[in-house]
Amino acid sequence: MNARMQITMDPDMRRRAQAKAAELGISFAEYIRRLVAGDLGERKPKADISIVFDLVDEGPVTDIARDKDKMIGEAVWQDYLRKTGRKPRRARPTKSRR
Repeated sequence: MNARMQITMDPDMRRRAQAKAAELGISFAEYIRRLVAGDLGERKPKADISIVFDLVDEGPVTDIARDKDKMIGEAVWQDYLRKTGRKPRRARPTKSRR
């Protein structure tokens, strides 16, 4: 939302500022806006939440609330294998009970 403002300045300063704005080919108001923006610096953009939580739209759908223990266990196991240089064992076939 824009708001109108009124400022008071010395007539000589105002004349010089208007001449500078004309030299730049912009309005006096735009000249003042640029000066204020330059003095305040640029606004820092808000961080994208996906950076914080490393969210992605790709890959399998996961339910962290339900599967967190399994997912943490798999991550820890993979980290252990990587650190020790071991290869994962083959999964043993499970016997089905009837």
